[in-house]
Amino acid sequence: MRLYAAVAAGSFRRYATYRVATAAGVFTNTVFGFILAHTYMALWDERPRLGGYDLSQAVTYVWLCQALLMTCAMMGGGFEDELVERIRTGDIAIDLHRPADLQLWWLAGDLGRAAFHLLGRGAVPLLLGALAFDLALPASPLPWLAFLVSVALGITVGFALRYLAALSAFWLMDGAGVLHFTWLAGMFFSGMLLPLTLFPGALGELARMLPWSSLLQIPVDVLLGKRTGWALVHAYAFQLGWAATLLGAGRLLQSAATRRVVVQGG
Repeated sequence: MRLYAAVAAGSFRRYATYRVATAAGVFTNTVFGFILAHTYMALWDERPRLGGYDLSQAVTYVWLCQALLMTCAMMGGGFEDELVERIRTGDIAIDLHRPADLQLWWLAGDLGRAAFHLLGRGAVPLLLGALAFDLALPASPLPWLAFLVSVALGITVGFALRYLAALSAFWLMDGAGVLHFTWLAGMFFSGMLLPLTLFPGALGELARMLPWSSLLQIPVDVLLGKRTGWALVHAYAFQLGWAATLLGAGRLLQSAATRRVVVQGG
């Protein structure tokens, strides 16, 4: 485990070097946070308890989603492009000969990336949002701890989804299409655009059952106090179940994929 801890730490330091990109990202997240917050305020002015949230909770939902946007790599920016490129060029053969598990190696790196983005691109927009709006943030540390556990599980689910998509490059030689589909599905079914409680009927039930709800909707609801007691246990079990299922599927696909490794030039 010391090896994977070192990989995670190295990934954290790697992303920390991109200071200009981080500052630009903080600015972008903050601007979109203000735009979305005022949009939500207009919606909730007409329907004060829309989706089961009051106005303060709805605005808080916006800023928490902005804080988790890059943390969960909702629109890319994680390991997946690099992995696809290594598969395409055949450099993946070198990775397979390392004395380390391929899936755990990339998971450790993605956890380091996510930790940096949570602190570097997530905390500042949330703080600015709290200064500008009356956010429903808990004063007790326990909800924050429960939130961080849920975020960690959501990050793992997000990694597992993107890892499966990236492995498609073993067959397609270019996983861009599958990755873009995964990102689009994530934007719609994670709660990034609107809380999933606003989705009507069967569509809402389906959206809440899919793994993408683990990325944003569940962690935000945990911090907002929507899931406590047994509901919190159920939320963790849901996230953990999807993480185990998808990581297991990735393990099986990886086993099948490595038999198809083609090193460029022979």
